[in-house]
Amino acid sequence: MEHVCQRANLQAALKRVRKNKGSAGIDGMTVGELPEHLKAHWPALREQLLAGTYQPSQVRRQVIPKSGGGVRELGIPTVVDRFIQQAILQVLGPRFDPAFSQYSYGFRPGRSAHDAVVQAQRYVNDGRRFVVDVDLEKFFDRVNHDVLMGRLAKRIEDKRLLGVIRRYLEAGIMTNGVTRERHEGTPQGGPLSPLLANVLLDEVDKELETRGHAFVRYADDCNVYVRSRRAGERVMGLLRRLYAGLRLRVNEAKSAVDRPQNRKLLGYSFYWGRRGEGVKPKVAPKALDAMKDRVREITRRTRSQSIARVAADLRSYLVGWKNYFHLAMTPRIFADLDAWIRHRVRALHLKHWRRGTTIYRELRARGLSERGAARVAANDRRWWKNSAMLINVAFPIQYFDQLGIPRLAA
Repeated sequence: MEHVCQRANLQAALKRVRKNKGSAGIDGMTVGELPEHLKAHWPALREQLLAGTYQPSQVRRQVIPKSGGGVRELGIPTVVDRFIQQAILQVLGPRFDPAFSQYSYGFRPGRSAHDAVVQAQRYVNDGRRFVVDVDLEKFFDRVNHDVLMGRLAKRIEDKRLLGVIRRYLEAGIMTNGVTRERHEGTPQGGPLSPLLANVLLDEVDKELETRGHAFVRYADDCNVYVRSRRAGERVMGLLRRLYAGLRLRVNEAKSAVDRPQNRKLLGYSFYWGRRGEGVKPKVAPKALDAMKDRVREITRRTRSQSIARVAADLRSYLVGWKNYFHLAMTPRIFADLDAWIRHRVRALHLKHWRRGTTIYRELRARGLSERGAARVAANDRRWWKNSAMLINVAFPIQYFDQLGIPRLAA
């Protein structure tokens, strides 16, 4: 705990919390208000931490929709608790991380989801043509506190630190002014939760390594690659037993032994290239559907936003999407998506102009022929059909480049 409370560690924790921003907890304090609060209250907080008596605040419940349907429950700690959790993480992370499996990629420095996807691709191209794809049922909500604390106690001797972590796990969840006690789970939303998840699941990683299995894990997503369906069924049975030992449950409806190209990993899937090329990564169908839904939302024609605002929103979303899915080797699919996005923005332009006379005048000003402009203007309420006609002359690809809408296929 003395290391947690060192000045340099605290300064780094404050810098990280301010950079991550995030919403306020149950006390309403914002990240911007945190520095002044600490100036006044840190001596008392430090004394409580060193004495082992610090009591975290309850977390604020926040629900967000999941891309595959349903919702994910987050527990948002106060900014003071996020600051203290971050300070603890910076001390424990370097002590735990070196001992984790090299095939664990989630929430670890120098590792990413892309590394996991590339490693999975190697496994399949090495001849492992089946995957044991395991989904844990509400993992972060089902973490057993006693099991987790037992794993932590093997590496942490400071009872004060163990006590604070336990109280973070048990902090109640406040919803509409009503507090719900928590006896299991580590709420997503605090800086410590990812490390605690890796501490708990590392036991499964080590057993898979001991048995020589080829696998990748990212948080609670674990895929094991094998050479036959029979071997896959044996590994599935092993994983059920290992997770049961941690008091976790496998979601049977979402878990399977199957061909890798039929499953998804962190938003990616695989397809077979030409002879001799092996498997290549692509965007998984569900991830592609989610992306198109988001673009539809941004470009819907009932949205009262200027084209410049729509373009800015598209740029903000698509830059991040493209960066994440840059491993996908599907230039034709990306080119089709580019054309579809341009189609939607052209339709939005026509909707903004509304009347045929305005459409005709604007299209003529942008270089469309009299006949072409008249043809589009004559169907002034058929925005989607019109945007697929000749108006690419008025709105060429260079126009969208000038708006700042990124090309996915570039």
